[in-house]
Amino acid sequence: MSTTIVWLRQDLRLTDNPALETARHSERLIPVFIHDPERNGRWPPGAASNWWLHHSLAALDRDLRQVGSRLVLRVGPTTEVLRDLITACNATRICWNRRYEPSLINADSDLKKTLRASGLEVQTFNASLLFEPWEIRRNATAASPAPYKVFTAYWRACYKSGLPGVAHERPAKLPACPRGVVGVPLENLDLLPRVPWDDGLKEHWQPGEKGALSLLEKFLDEPVIDYPESRDRPAVSGTSMLSPHLHFGEIGPRQISQAVHQREPNISGGGSASLETYLRQVGWREFAHHLLFHFPDTDRKPLNRGFEGFSWRDDYADDLAAWQQGKTGIPLVDAGMRELWHTGWMHNRVRMVVASFLTKNLLIPWQEGAAWFWDTLVDADLANNSMGWQWVAGCGADAAPYFRIFNPVLQGEKFDPEGTYVRRWLPVLNDLPARYVHKPWAAPQSLQISCSTYTPPIVDLKASRERALDAYRRR
Repeated sequence: MSTTIVWLRQDLRLTDNPALETARHSERLIPVFIHDPERNGRWPPGAASNWWLHHSLAALDRDLRQVGSRLVLRVGPTTEVLRDLITACNATRICWNRRYEPSLINADSDLKKTLRASGLEVQTFNASLLFEPWEIRRNATAASPAPYKVFTAYWRACYKSGLPGVAHERPAKLPACPRGVVGVPLENLDLLPRVPWDDGLKEHWQPGEKGALSLLEKFLDEPVIDYPESRDRPAVSGTSMLSPHLHFGEIGPRQISQAVHQREPNISGGGSASLETYLRQVGWREFAHHLLFHFPDTDRKPLNRGFEGFSWRDDYADDLAAWQQGKTGIPLVDAGMRELWHTGWMHNRVRMVVASFLTKNLLIPWQEGAAWFWDTLVDADLANNSMGWQWVAGCGADAAPYFRIFNPVLQGEKFDPEGTYVRRWLPVLNDLPARYVHKPWAAPQSLQISCSTYTPPIVDLKASRERALDAYRRR
């Protein structure tokens, strides 16, 4: 009787899961998730990611049971756990979907060689990207094609190659997992916080494939029409909110691409352009993985080597803590950081503003911000996180010119003109008129009394901007 193990990681879904699709044609199927955070090298999952993973695994087990299977959870070094499981169930084949973080590429390659040397059939697949990171290259017909460093050219090449759709539908039935194969309870993975701080996450999210598909359907039904304008307004629900679901593989980019193109003929006016604008954001995710694959140390080092000796501040501990806690005295920055702490997510426009404030107004290394986001974001993705922080800091691909510094007051007045977003997270500013809500220090003294408990700015925006420009000129 043939037995196949499908090793699940960041592909926690049944639909369009090529490893699961291949494995399910065996007589016996063992879906297994192995909790081995040390395998991630210097980037073990952060607290918010662990919270999401706990609930996503619970959802996946429910989904598997609905189609006749179940999820086996194991804890320990991956190679040892798999060897024990292979021996115990006399497996002849193992399937998994590839991951593309630099440390995991090497670890997976070594594991594949080890298992094949023992006589096991090993099959791996792409489930998390539209294209493998090595497939889209500049001068692809040349002897030594080069990776892209500019997004627009990269995304144009992706379109030219043809965006793929869903390869496999959700299985209606899976082979039963043998009763003798046991795992540990989900609680043994110790993923949830020991001190409860996750009420906001519970309120805002539904981890799992069902939650992902529901969000996609809801977004394509209406908000996507206004996406080009509303995506920059943090006070409205103008984005799909699918980033954490994509990160954990509860939905795949092929599903999004196919759903977008299926919806296109039914949308009139400028709707088609809105769909393409949204799909372009999926392209940015692809581009981030393309960059990290070809430049594997950009998770900690600048892509632009001219920034390796940049003069960041040394004495920034207090300012970093104020930024992390949303106590900088700059309303849009503080609102974003408090949204992050409460929900595990932050609007993309605000992410750029808080990152610019940290790296330019405070001259704190971008790596500090990337590390904080890694621990607090439910969508913490190594490729996206690294690319985003380097872009804002001005040292990455498609880097903004060094003199582009996001002014948080002007950004707030443009994208949150009534202060709705800021007031949501900083209710102490509720009584300020809209003209002062993004700069309470400029309000008349009689109005400042109403928000007297709000933190004064820790830095002067104009002076710190000039300091940053001077530092960037001298790099």
